[in-house]
Formats: sequence, structure tokens, C-alpha cells
Amino acid sequence: MSSKVAYEALHTKEGMSRRDALKVMGLTGGAAMMMGAPTKVEASSTDKAVNIVVVGGGAGGIMATVRLSKAASNAKITLIAPNETHLYQPGQVFMAAGLYTESDIQRKNADFIPDSVNWVKDEVTHFDPDNNKVTTAKNGDISYDYLVVATGLEYNYEGIEGMSKDLVGQHGISSVYLNDPVAGTARGGVATAQWFKDMRKAAESASPEKPIQVICTQPDTPIKCGGAPQKILYLSDDNLRGNGPDGGEDVSKNATFNFCKKGTTLFGVPAYNKTLVEEVTPMYGNITDKWDHVLRKIDAENKIATFEHKVQKKGAYDEDLEEYEMITTTEMVEMKYDFIHIVPPMRPTTVVANSKLGITKGSGKGWLEVDFDTLQHLRYPNVFGIGDILGVPKGKTGGSARHHGPILVDNLISVIEGKKPTEKFDGYTVCPLKTQYGEIMLAEFDYEGIAPSFPILDPSRPRWMWWAFDLYILKTLYWQLMMRGLM
Repeated sequence: MSSKVAYEALHTKEGMSRRDALKVMGLTGGAAMMMGAPTKVEASSTDKAVNIVVVGGGAGGIMATVRLSKAASNAKITLIAPNETHLYQPGQVFMAAGLYTESDIQRKNADFIPDSVNWVKDEVTHFDPDNNKVTTAKNGDISYDYLVVATGLEYNYEGIEGMSKDLVGQHGISSVYLNDPVAGTARGGVATAQWFKDMRKAAESASPEKPIQVICTQPDTPIKCGGAPQKILYLSDDNLRGNGPDGGEDVSKNATFNFCKKGTTLFGVPAYNKTLVEEVTPMYGNITDKWDHVLRKIDAENKIATFEHKVQKKGAYDEDLEEYEMITTTEMVEMKYDFIHIVPPMRPTTVVANSKLGITKGSGKGWLEVDFDTLQHLRYPNVFGIGDILGVPKGKTGGSARHHGPILVDNLISVIEGKKPTEKFDGYTVCPLKTQYGEIMLAEFDYEGIAPSFPILDPSRPRWMWWAFDLYILKTLYWQLMMRGLM
């Protein structure tokens, strides 16, 4: 199958069949592209009768539980998690784009949790690592010999003045991130799919002289999947060009987009940033990057967003250095909008941040304090972590959690056996950055920089085959292999 034929297939209403997608992946050694080089199944094991507690029922918690149940055959393993439904959260972007439905990304947690695991459907309200126990909302105290923390992070919509979760889906406001893990619903994906449709309808009635105003934001905190704000930016704009599943004429000239974020780069890895700045953004022609604009306030009724904007201005001239002193000033900038996609500030879960397990000071305050390499807690050696809660420089993606899993399990088994942990997490992170319908830049990187799983291809180039892989194959790999500890 040629790339042209495959690209056209992706743009038909039927899309590419799974069989054709598998052929595509076969052409390029698809097994090598599974969100990074395949992770090993644990080489270490123990037959000791220890008590292991895992807190959290998201991707990280389930993967840790499954892998531990295989590696520690005589251990009593307890999973504390209230959610009976598991969401494939990366799928919410495809929901927004009109290519998945909510049911496509929902599965029962019971399908993944081994029968041997004691599943306590409850929430932890307090960690007491000095006494090796946690307190739950309904089941009291639960003791452990070893603890795995997989609580994820929290969306802080209320950290934006005037904003709340209830406003998503109203007054032109959307946020693809919003979900309810306990209820198992993906409100953000549903709301943003409608946002795409409403935006297109408005653009069809607008004109180049009086275009609709669209804003996409990114906060100044660590976030889950750092590329998601741009995915929504590019796909919603491309939808106006008629490239979405419903087609239509190109009405993108009837809309202007402002992308507002902290800093002056689109991506932290230079090679990926170069492609986005020099090729992707100019391709659209109606996107303006508003550097150092961080959303602080929303007036939903009047559709006004207020941003904190840091500006450097010249101060006094230094005769000795022969240069001007640069002074950073802050101003509040109001911007009107018709449609706004809000990525909320994110923070560590309150229960971890308020415990002795959280980092106590600095920019990482509140996140789980672990060794960047071994994922072992720095002060409590019988505690490990996995997933978004980790206070590490990189790794708040599902692909990262997949790499955390075997490392933490091997290291935990070593500690149980009285040995030092030796396995190391390299910071692997993957962002399938959707630059338009039918193309993805598979941005893979680690602590050192670019880390492509398939280095024969330039990883900074958006490609249709990554789109085929992400849309048609990756979700199945997630359910059938990743969540079962098999990759």
C-alpha cells in the first residue's frame, strides 16, 4: 500500500480498515513502534509472603498490580481504587476529532485486575509511611510491608478565577482533559467533539473580515500529555479546512487562533520544536503564538479571557557592561473569544501533597519524592511510585507509565529480597502529536533528548503511518498488552 493510497483511505468516511492498518504497520516493522521499545516482562521474582498495597486504579496502578501479581506469587497484593471503569485517556483527543465515541475508550477494570488481587473499592484519605499504613474513606486503616503510589494528578480548574468544571461545554468553553474516573465518563471528549462542530458552524457563517476568535491555552504547571493542547489547536483548525470526518468546504479563513502558553517554545525538545515552529504553525496561516500568556481569569458570560503576560523591558544603561538592564514586568491582558479550549492547571493529588511522601519544597513541592532512576522513594525505601504522580522531570504520559512498570517491579522485588534496586528509568516519554487529520509527529524523548524507537525514520517528521498506528492499533495494544503487563 502506497503512502498516497493510505492517506486517502484515512480521509474517507469509512477510514482505514484494521486489516489495512495492520498491513501498513507490517511494512515498517510495527512491533518496533509500540510506544517505545518493548519493555521486558520482569526477570526478577520472589516467593516471599509479603503484603503489598497499590494505591490508584489508573493505567499505572493497574499495570503495577498486574506485573506484581506475576512477579510475587506468594505476596498478598491489595489494590485500593474506587473506579470500576477504566478510561483510555489518550482517546479523548480522537473523541474531540470525531473519530472515537465515549464507549470506544471505556472498559471494566475487572477485566484487567487478577482474581488473586484483593481489590478494595475505596479511596485513600491519608498516608502514614512512618507506620506502614494508609487510611481509607470507608474501610479504615490498611497496613502494608511495601507500598506503590499510583494516584495520578488532579485538574485544578478552580485555579483559574471564574472557571469551574461545570462551565465545560458552555459559553464556547471546552476542555478535552475533563473526566470522572469514578463514574467512568469522558466529559471532556464529549464536550470538545461538540465544540469542534459548533466552531465549524460558526465559521461557516463568519467571514475573513469578521472572523471568529478562537483561543487555545496551556498552563504554567506540569500537565498530563504536554502535547495535548496543541493537538486540539491543530485538529480544530484542520477541521475548518474540511479535513475532519464530516468534510465540508475550507472555512479556515473565517477564523483566527491564538495559542497562549508560558515560555517561548512550542516543544521542549529542539528538533520537534523546529518542525512545529517552522512548518506546522505556518501551514495553517491563521495561528498566532502568544508567548508568556498564562490564563488567570475567565468571564464566561461575556466571553473574555484574562492572561498574565510577562514582558521584558529595557531599564538603565550599564556603561561598564555596555548593555541595558532588562526588567521583567507583568501585565494582565484581556482577550475576547468566541471559542476557548482550556487546559487546566494541574497538581499532585492532595492526599500525596499533604503527606510525608510528597516533596517538601521547591518547584516540585507535593509530587511523590522518588529517585529519578529507580522510582524508589528517597526517604521511605519500602515505597515506590508509578505514573503521573511521580516528581520526576519527564514522564506524565501513558507511554512513560508503561516504562515505569517493569522498572519499579524489578526494583521492588530486589528490595524485598534484601538487594539494592538497580533498574533505571531513562525518562522515556512519548507524545503522538497530531499536527493535522492524517498525520502525527511521534515525539519520543528521554532525559537525554530524542529517543526514537524507530530511528531509521526522522522522528521530527509528521507521518500518516503514525496516525494509522495511533488511531487503529494503539488502543488495542493498550487494552490487550499494556494493561495486562505484556508489553
